[in-house]
Amino acid sequence: MMINTGAIPAGELALIRGISGYRGGEAEHVNERRRVTRTGAKKAEPVRLTKEQAAALRAQPDTPQGRWDALLILLFLDLGRRCGEVAGLTVENVNPAEGLLTVYRPKVNKTQTHAPTNGLLRALLAYMTNDAPATGPLLRASSKSGQLAGAGLSERAITGRVRELGERIGVKGLSAHDLRHCWATRAARNGTPLGRLQDAGGWNSPAMPMRYVESAKIANEGVRLD
Repeated sequence: MMINTGAIPAGELALIRGISGYRGGEAEHVNERRRVTRTGAKKAEPVRLTKEQAAALRAQPDTPQGRWDALLILLFLDLGRRCGEVAGLTVENVNPAEGLLTVYRPKVNKTQTHAPTNGLLRALLAYMTNDAPATGPLLRASSKSGQLAGAGLSERAITGRVRELGERIGVKGLSAHDLRHCWATRAARNGTPLGRLQDAGGWNSPAMPMRYVESAKIANEGVRLD
């Protein structure tokens, strides 16, 4: 009986030795030369807003559509909600007397209570007083004429409206996730502790909020040259 000792035949060994690797910086450019065969919907980089652009998005007219738009934008920009979380909000999630908003986060299976920022609270109360349905889904559908229709709004409709509002101020390809990214970046730059950012953003692990905290740091802080 022959026993396989794991030795590589001489012919195969010669072929393996003939394989050359990449030298130095050449390896860094291999992926750049590969032919792209499949592309996804996710953007490589988020759209970043300036303070002026963010302020322009917040400044909506005092009309049914304008109040609706202001609330939609601020739920992302000042509270960092996900698109699905906003679509799932109901009138019952709002406590106007105490100025609180309850949000169910399906991605992490968690229900949280939030105290909206002053700007978001004003937008929320204005919408609740003038435009919100009596019960059920919080955000009503929006028609092309600028009038609000029946209750209930899909994630696709939210995405389309955010993109349209972005284009109005000269920002192409704006998404709800870009607004959430803006919220997290702003929070990290203003010194929000990692644990608080993780909880407020609804992440199960600190890996994602850590990216915002790290990117907010000054790269050469603490470096001494003399």
